[in-house]
Formats: sequence, C-alpha cells, structure tokens
Amino acid sequence: MFAFSPDELVAIHLSLKVAAVGALASLPPAIAVAWLLARKRFVGRTLLDAVIHLPLVLPPVVIGYVLLVTMGTRGVIGAWLLEHLGIRFAFRWTGAALACAVMGFPLMVRAIRLSIEQVDCRLEHAAATLGAPPWKVFLTITLPLAWPGLVAGAVLAFAKALGEFGATITFVSNIPGQTQTVSAAIYSLLQVPGGEHGIWRLAAVSLCISLGALVLSEWLVRRQRGHEAEVL
Repeated sequence: MFAFSPDELVAIHLSLKVAAVGALASLPPAIAVAWLLARKRFVGRTLLDAVIHLPLVLPPVVIGYVLLVTMGTRGVIGAWLLEHLGIRFAFRWTGAALACAVMGFPLMVRAIRLSIEQVDCRLEHAAATLGAPPWKVFLTITLPLAWPGLVAGAVLAFAKALGEFGATITFVSNIPGQTQTVSAAIYSLLQVPGGEHGIWRLAAVSLCISLGALVLSEWLVRRQRGHEAEVL
C-alpha cells in the first residue's frame, strides 16, 4: 500500500519540478502586471484584467489547445523558438511548466495586486519627493511591503500547478517519465484494474505537499507581519 513504484516516484519528482519552475517563472511578469493594475489607470485596464483572469473561467482543455496551437512545434511562436533558439515546449516537461504557469498566473496576479494596493501610496510619494527614482521606490518601498502577497501568490500558483491536469495533458500529453505528473499518473491508474492503491498514495502525497506549502506560506506571512509590527 505504501510502497511507491519507480513510475510514481518519477511522477512526484516531475510534479514538484514542474510546479516550482512554473511558479518561479511566472513571478516576475505577475509582479509587473499586478503593479500595473494596482497603480496605473489607463484605457483598456478592465479588459486587461479580464484577459488575465480568463484561465480561471475557461475550460483548462481550451487553454491547453491554445498553447498547443501557438507554442507547438508548428505554432506561430513555437516554430520560431524551435528554429532560432532550439527551444521546444510541446510534449516536454518544460511545456507542462508553461501550462501550469499560465493556469496559476491569475491567482498569483490577484494576490500580489491586493497586497500592493494595501501599501500606503504616501510612503511611495515621500520616497519620490526625496529624490528616489521610480524603480528604487518600487524595489525598496513597494515590493518589501507587498512581500506577503508575493509569498501567497507564489504558493497558490505552486499548489494550482500540482493539481493541474486539463491544460497539461492537452499540451504535452501523458508520457511516463517525461510529462506524466501526479495528476496524469492518477488518471492513468484509473484505467488500470487494481490501481486504487497507487491512486491513494499519489493523492496523499499531493495533499501533504499542498498542505505543507500553504502552512509554510501562512507562517512566513505571519512572521513578516510580526517583524514589520516590531519595526513600527
């Protein structure tokens, strides 16, 4: 019951790698988009916000198909990347990380945006008045104060990536040892007689990892807020 097969161990390792890479890769653009939505007013802002949140309302299979059409070896972007840079996403673990990054991006942006909106604008204005350039204000004032939102967003995206299935299997398929994550492995075990034990093992691992990540995130946020309260 509790003995993991080699394929299951590979699926667990691959899921962790895909989730971590997907969350880390989407963090910089998520910070940029969250700051833009939180601090700027411009034509099309509502439309941009709606487009960012599309992965939350569209079927994951649709997102996976769009990625396959655009980022596949014959896609508009994917063909150029393969020909000029030798980068290929389709049917590789990097494609799974890309799919997970896209699906978790709205959750990350929302958490970071809410955190940035809670930062007192007067602190930023005061720093700018003292001669600090905008980039320095952002790095030394906005970003440190919005740090809990960054942690929460990254953890949400990581947890979302661990459970992602539809977009991933559509874009990179379900190849054991290459693109088969925990979710895909569970799906495969559903088709195998007597696969219940493996399903329970993988489900338990997924639950423990996600729960551990959420608990760690909450602890880090509380610690940071406690430190800020001591400083103030």
